[in-house]
Amino acid sequence: MDKINQTFVLEFLLLGLSGYPKIEIIYFVLILVMYLVILTGNGVLIIASIFDSRLHTPMYFFLGNLSFLDICYTSSSVPSTLVSLTSKKRNISFSGCAVQMFFGFAMGSTECLLLGMMAFDRYAAICNPLKYPIIVNKVVYVLMASVSWLSGGINSIVQTSLAMRLPFCENNIINHFTCEILAVLKLACANISLNIITMVISNMAFLVLPLLVMFFSYMFILYTILRMNSATGRRKAFSTCSAHLTVVIIFYGTIFFMYAKPRSQELHGEDKLQTSDKLISLFYGVVTPMLNPIIYSLRNKDVKAAVKYLLNRKPIQ
Repeated sequence: MDKINQTFVLEFLLLGLSGYPKIEIIYFVLILVMYLVILTGNGVLIIASIFDSRLHTPMYFFLGNLSFLDICYTSSSVPSTLVSLTSKKRNISFSGCAVQMFFGFAMGSTECLLLGMMAFDRYAAICNPLKYPIIVNKVVYVLMASVSWLSGGINSIVQTSLAMRLPFCENNIINHFTCEILAVLKLACANISLNIITMVISNMAFLVLPLLVMFFSYMFILYTILRMNSATGRRKAFSTCSAHLTVVIIFYGTIFFMYAKPRSQELHGEDKLQTSDKLISLFYGVVTPMLNPIIYSLRNKDVKAAVKYLLNRKPIQ
């Protein structure tokens, strides 16, 4: 009974940037502005994809899902981060931490699959334009998105359950902005081999496989584009893919920078490394969702036209 009492944690303490009080207010303003841009930009894209009939295509259906995902992901962590930056309230309940971890992992896993689905959609549209309406019909693309959300949710349930069942031996200080799973696992005073094995399997399924789908899809797309005789057709094909490629590079680049560091780096300059990890995580969690609607709207005439139409539409009297 004594052992159980010692290992049960009622709440966690999120350190964030508590060691740098002078820059906390700067980060508060930056994160607040970026969060408002995320809500506005992604919200406009969702509304445009629903109400403008020109955007009722598989590509914009996936884009609407991606925008909704970004809103859910940031809303699960940013409000608590803003509170911790402006007050001394840095604690989060055990259940609150579990919920935050679940949403963070679920949204990240789902986004990986959605980006892979979007790459396949572009492959089908550019490499098989005549068969495209048959290959990616409404039933197919709704099913693709549903599988992405369901798989991401199941993966997160498994990872979160395995992490939160660990004993923490009264060590409840998380050196992070949020209940990020790797930061929480560092607090465990038990063998985490099972967690590591399941995370490796998860990374293979949700990071490597979608990346392979994207790689081969774009290899076929590039081959098809280079064979086009029309310069206009090549420009149009490149334009439809460039936004997705930019988002993929930012998303995967940040993830690999966060999780693919050599172990030897973690032994030298640990404090500086942990601070840089937190800032990179902040970039991944806030900047990337903010850039997604900006990238897609700037590089896409259909989205620009839809947004302009919605803004200029007169309300019904």
